[in-house]
Amino acid sequence: MTSLSEQSSQHEHGAPHRRSTPDGPPGPARRAAGPSRLPAPLALLRPGQWPKNVLVVPLPLLGADLAWDTTARTAVATAAFVLASSLVYVVNDLADVERDRRHPVKRHRPLAAGRITRRAAVALAVLLAALLAPLLATTGPGVAAPVLVYLAVNAAYSWRLKHLPLLDVFVVATGFVLRLLGGYGASGRPLSAWLVLTVLTLCLVLIVGKRRHELGVAGSGHRPALVGYSAHFLDLVLVLCSGLTVVGYLLYLRTESGYETGALLTAPCALFALFRYLQIVVVHAEGGNPVRTLLRDRAMLATAALWGALLLGFQLT
Repeated sequence: MTSLSEQSSQHEHGAPHRRSTPDGPPGPARRAAGPSRLPAPLALLRPGQWPKNVLVVPLPLLGADLAWDTTARTAVATAAFVLASSLVYVVNDLADVERDRRHPVKRHRPLAAGRITRRAAVALAVLLAALLAPLLATTGPGVAAPVLVYLAVNAAYSWRLKHLPLLDVFVVATGFVLRLLGGYGASGRPLSAWLVLTVLTLCLVLIVGKRRHELGVAGSGHRPALVGYSAHFLDLVLVLCSGLTVVGYLLYLRTESGYETGALLTAPCALFALFRYLQIVVVHAEGGNPVRTLLRDRAMLATAALWGALLLGFQLT
């Protein structure tokens, strides 16, 4: 039986190995995913990533007495981040088209595969910006400001920051914190520092897991920032961020969520979900698409259903 450090060494030196699928026994490495079946303009917007906005923006509503106007404002904030993130994806793909063509999976993206022209992609970006501007004008500064900062940060990311090790993962995680702040701005609830910490560290877990997968599958050639990482180093970061996520979540439930102390009984769900994700990343060598992992892994879905049922039960009692 090999140790974790031995497994990491095998990944780093390219030694042949067999992978396990998230829902099955060990088997050969999966083939790279093929091109999307969606129309090229829609695929360029990456609708498969939109759930990230739906999952993060409404979080401040947990434990709140929902009113129609609060829910409506939160829905508008979510739509604004969907448009903003889609705009970021288009701009990022325009900047990375040549590098994407050298990646075993990203080469199937519409621009890299030649399914859509640069001119059409630029026109789509302009259309998204035109739709986003009036939407932001209808919201207050509590929503508009996080969206605008999100766009500015991601412009810097596409230009330079994504090439800088460590800074690249923190910038991506910051995008999720800004989504959370937009949710607070829409709901009008006071900011929960513990929930912010939980979202930040959880997103770092997901992003670092993705980087670890990229390092093992395609090396550092397609993403310059990966030269600053090793599998063993990323494993240490995963452990640290996972611990902080659990602590932040427990402190949020205990002090600021609005639930009774009994809601701490959801802690096993949080622990199991983290353990399962680490298993997928480290043992099964998966995790290249965290959203797909979270939404398609049966153990994750079952845990999320139980977790949600417990929180709903505590809210109703």
